[in-house]
Formats: sequence, C-alpha cells, structure tokens
Amino acid sequence: MSFLIATAQAAEGASAGQMDPGFFNIIFLVGFGLIFYFFMWRPQSKRAKEHKNLIGGLAKGDEVITAGGIIGKVTRLNEEYVVLEVAEGTEMKFQKAHVAAELPKGTIKGI
Repeated sequence: MSFLIATAQAAEGASAGQMDPGFFNIIFLVGFGLIFYFFMWRPQSKRAKEHKNLIGGLAKGDEVITAGGIIGKVTRLNEEYVVLEVAEGTEMKFQKAHVAAELPKGTIKGI
C-alpha cells in the first residue's frame, strides 16, 4: 500500500508547478480580443471615417463612382441625396451613402 501513497504524493507535487487553467483562459480571451480589435474593428472604423469624410466633402462638379458602378458628375446636393449627371441631359438621384469614391477630374471625358 505504501507504493500507492508515494505515487499520489508525486502527482500532487507535479501539478503545483503547472499554470492554472483559469489564468490560461483569461490570457487566451485577451489575446483573442486584441486580434479582433487590430484585424477587424480598427480597419473598419478607419474605412468608415474615410467614407464619412468623402461624403462630407462632396461638391458640385465632382466626378464620382457609386457602389453600383455608375460614374457621374455631381450636379446637385442636399442633406441625404446627390444628383449625378451620368450622360449629357440624363440625371440620376442617389443616396449620398452609395457614393463609393471620388474620381480624378477629367475621368469622365476619357471614357
């Protein structure tokens, strides 16, 4: 029977030097949170800020492309909508949020 007691004491001593599983879980969750922040949240908020600046900086005469791929020149603006001239004499009304990018001046004439 004494050989079982020695084994039990050896197992107790070995577990004293190991890291607590609860502490490991906390480190794992913090690491996962950092990865989530740096690879998902931060880039998305940066893109949203850039898009907000783009929408706020629109002016009459700017050449833009919409999220649907339509290229046009801004003819009129209000708080929510932008009117684009997509062809001579043809205007289309879009929500400002659907403007994807501003194009360099003269892009439409080159098409």
